Amino acid sequence: MGATLSMAINTTRDELERISGAIEELGQQDDWPDDLVFRVNLVLEELILNIMDYGQDGEDPDISLEIESEDNSISIELSDRGRPFDPLTEAPEPDLTASVGERRVGGLGVHLTKTLMDDVQYTHEGGRNRLSIVTRKVR
Repeated sequence: MGATLSMAINTTRDELERISGAIEELGQQDDWPDDLVFRVNLVLEELILNIMDYGQDGEDPDISLEIESEDNSISIELSDRGRPFDPLTEAPEPDLTASVGERRVGGLGVHLTKTLMDDVQYTHEGGRNRLSIVTRKVR
Protein backbone atom coordinates (compact mmCIF):
# COMPACT_ATOMS: atom_id res chain seq x y z
CA MET A 1 0.00 0.00 0.00
CA GLY A 2 1.21 3.52 -0.80
CA ALA A 3 1.38 6.68 1.20
CA THR A 4 -1.64 8.64 2.44
CA LEU A 5 -2.38 12.18 3.52
CA SER A 6 -5.36 13.46 5.47
CA MET A 7 -5.81 17.16 6.28
CA ALA A 8 -8.41 19.49 7.71
CA ILE A 9 -7.97 22.84 5.98
CA ASN A 10 -8.64 26.26 7.48
CA THR A 11 -10.04 28.94 5.19
CA THR A 12 -7.01 31.22 5.31
CA ARG A 13 -4.64 31.69 2.39
CA ASP A 14 -1.59 30.76 4.50
CA GLU A 15 -2.98 27.20 4.49
CA LEU A 16 -1.90 26.88 0.86
CA GLU A 17 1.75 26.82 1.93
CA ARG A 18 1.03 24.09 4.50
CA ILE A 19 -0.86 22.02 1.91
CA SER A 20 1.90 22.45 -0.67
CA GLY A 21 4.53 21.37 1.86
CA ALA A 22 2.51 18.31 2.84
CA ILE A 23 2.08 17.28 -0.80
CA GLU A 24 5.80 17.77 -1.48
CA GLU A 25 6.58 15.60 1.56
CA LEU A 26 4.12 12.92 0.41
CA GLY A 27 5.65 13.02 -3.07
CA GLN A 28 9.14 12.54 -1.67
CA GLN A 29 7.97 9.74 0.61
CA ASP A 30 6.33 7.90 -2.29
CA ASP A 31 8.87 8.87 -4.98
CA TRP A 32 6.57 10.93 -7.22
CA PRO A 33 8.05 12.58 -10.31
CA ASP A 34 8.49 16.36 -9.91
CA ASP A 35 5.86 17.13 -12.56
CA LEU A 36 3.30 15.08 -10.62
CA VAL A 37 3.96 17.03 -7.41
CA PHE A 38 3.56 20.25 -9.43
CA ARG A 39 0.28 19.12 -11.06
CA VAL A 40 -1.29 17.98 -7.78
CA ASN A 41 -0.25 21.19 -6.01
CA LEU A 42 -1.54 23.41 -8.82
CA VAL A 43 -4.91 21.68 -9.06
CA LEU A 44 -5.46 21.65 -5.30
CA GLU A 45 -4.46 25.29 -4.92
CA GLU A 46 -6.97 26.31 -7.60
CA LEU A 47 -9.80 24.21 -6.18
CA ILE A 48 -9.20 25.17 -2.54
CA LEU A 49 -9.01 28.87 -3.41
CA ASN A 50 -12.35 28.53 -5.19
CA ILE A 51 -13.89 26.98 -2.07
CA MET A 52 -12.43 29.73 0.11
CA ASP A 53 -13.53 32.52 -2.22
CA TYR A 54 -16.97 31.32 -3.33
CA GLY A 55 -18.22 28.44 -1.21
CA GLN A 56 -18.53 29.88 2.26
CA ASP A 57 -21.84 31.75 2.44
CA GLY A 58 -20.68 33.27 5.74
CA GLU A 59 -20.02 29.94 7.44
CA ASP A 60 -16.93 27.78 7.75
CA PRO A 61 -16.98 25.39 4.79
CA ASP A 62 -15.10 22.71 6.78
CA ILE A 63 -12.68 21.70 4.01
CA SER A 64 -11.01 18.30 4.13
CA LEU A 65 -8.43 16.67 1.89
CA GLU A 66 -7.65 12.97 1.56
CA ILE A 67 -4.94 11.63 -0.74
CA GLU A 68 -4.07 8.00 -1.30
CA SER A 69 -1.02 7.18 -3.38
CA GLU A 70 -1.17 3.72 -4.90
CA ASP A 71 1.22 1.84 -7.21
CA ASN A 72 0.29 3.61 -10.45
CA SER A 73 -2.19 6.30 -9.46
CA ILE A 74 -3.17 8.89 -6.90
CA SER A 75 -6.71 9.27 -5.59
CA ILE A 76 -7.69 12.63 -4.13
CA GLU A 77 -10.91 13.53 -2.35
CA LEU A 78 -11.55 17.17 -1.60
CA SER A 79 -14.73 17.84 0.33
CA ASP A 80 -16.39 20.83 1.92
CA ARG A 81 -19.56 21.85 3.68
CA GLY A 82 -20.00 24.99 1.58
CA ARG A 83 -23.03 25.73 -0.56
CA PRO A 84 -23.77 22.95 -3.07
CA PHE A 85 -21.88 23.62 -6.31
CA ASP A 86 -20.84 21.22 -9.06
CA PRO A 87 -17.80 22.87 -10.64
CA LEU A 88 -17.77 20.32 -13.46
CA THR A 89 -21.13 21.51 -14.81
CA GLU A 90 -21.77 24.89 -13.15
CA ALA A 91 -18.41 26.69 -13.51
CA PRO A 92 -18.14 28.93 -16.56
CA GLU A 93 -16.04 27.67 -19.46
CA PRO A 94 -12.93 29.85 -19.74
CA ASP A 95 -12.30 31.67 -23.02
CA LEU A 96 -8.83 30.38 -23.80
CA THR A 97 -8.63 32.39 -27.02
CA ALA A 98 -9.02 35.82 -25.38
CA SER A 99 -6.03 37.72 -24.05
CA VAL A 100 -5.43 37.57 -20.31
CA GLY A 101 -6.75 41.13 -19.91
CA GLU A 102 -9.97 40.30 -21.75
CA ARG A 103 -10.80 37.00 -20.07
CA ARG A 104 -13.77 36.70 -17.76
CA VAL A 105 -12.86 35.59 -14.25
CA GLY A 106 -13.72 31.99 -13.42
CA GLY A 107 -13.49 28.50 -14.78
CA LEU A 108 -9.74 28.29 -15.33
CA GLY A 109 -9.08 26.21 -12.19
CA VAL A 110 -11.71 23.66 -13.20
CA HIS A 111 -10.32 23.62 -16.74
CA LEU A 112 -6.82 22.95 -15.36
CA THR A 113 -8.18 20.18 -13.14
CA LYS A 114 -9.90 18.45 -16.05
CA THR A 115 -6.80 18.86 -18.23
CA LEU A 116 -4.11 17.87 -15.72
CA MET A 117 -5.94 15.01 -13.97
CA ASP A 118 -7.23 11.77 -15.50
CA ASP A 119 -10.67 11.55 -13.88
CA VAL A 120 -12.74 14.08 -11.92
CA GLN A 121 -16.15 13.32 -10.40
CA TYR A 122 -18.47 15.49 -8.28
CA THR A 123 -21.14 14.41 -5.82
CA HIS A 124 -23.07 16.19 -3.10
CA GLU A 125 -23.93 13.86 -0.25
CA GLY A 126 -24.29 14.14 3.49
CA GLY A 127 -24.35 17.94 3.20
CA ARG A 128 -20.88 17.97 1.58
CA ASN A 129 -19.52 18.79 -1.85
CA ARG A 130 -17.12 16.03 -2.86
CA LEU A 131 -14.63 16.12 -5.71
CA SER A 132 -13.01 12.77 -6.40
CA ILE A 133 -9.91 13.08 -8.55
CA VAL A 134 -7.65 10.38 -9.95
CA THR A 135 -4.40 10.82 -11.80
CA ARG A 136 -1.83 8.36 -13.04
CA LYS A 137 1.65 8.75 -11.59
CA VAL A 138 3.24 8.69 -15.03
CA ARG A 139 1.68 10.37 -18.06
